[in-house]
Amino acid sequence: MQSNDVNAAAVNDKEAAYFGVPWEDAYGYAQAIKVGDTIHVSGQLSHDEKGNLIAPASLDESGKPAEFSMMEQQMRATYANAVRLLARFGATLDDVVEETLYVLDVDAAFATAGKVRKEAYGTARPQCASNLIGVPRLAFPEQLIEITFKAVLSGVEAKPR
Repeated sequence: MQSNDVNAAAVNDKEAAYFGVPWEDAYGYAQAIKVGDTIHVSGQLSHDEKGNLIAPASLDESGKPAEFSMMEQQMRATYANAVRLLARFGATLDDVVEETLYVLDVDAAFATAGKVRKEAYGTARPQCASNLIGVPRLAFPEQLIEITFKAVLSGVEAKPR
C-alpha cells in the first residue's frame, strides 16, 4: 500500500489516507477515512515521515517509560501529524469536532495539554469536544500519547446512505 496520498478511487464511498509507515501494512489500517463530510483520524502519534518516533521516552529496565518529560514534544508532533492528514482532505483543526487523547500519565498530559492544544488550534478555547484518558500501554513502548480525531467539513454535502 505504501502511498502517502489520499486514495484516488474511493471504496464504498470511503476515501483513505496513509503516511506509508510500516505499521499501516503490518496492522492493516488507514491513517484517516473520509465518508461524506466526516473524517475519522486513527490514533496519531509522534513520528516523522519515515515512521521514526519523535522524542521517544527513555525506558527503564522493564521496558516501560522511565519518565514523561517528552510529553510536550510528543504531543506537538502528534498534532502536526493530524494537521498533515486533515489537509489531504482539505480540512484543518478548525474542522475537528472531537478528539481523544490517550496518555500513559494523566498528570504529565494535563501539565502540558492546555498550552499545546491552544497553540495547535490557534485559540484559547478550541471548539471541539475533548477527552483525556489514561491507559496502561500504547502501541510503542516509547510512546506517551496517542490522539484520535473526528472532523466534519462544513459546506460539503454528505451523500445519502
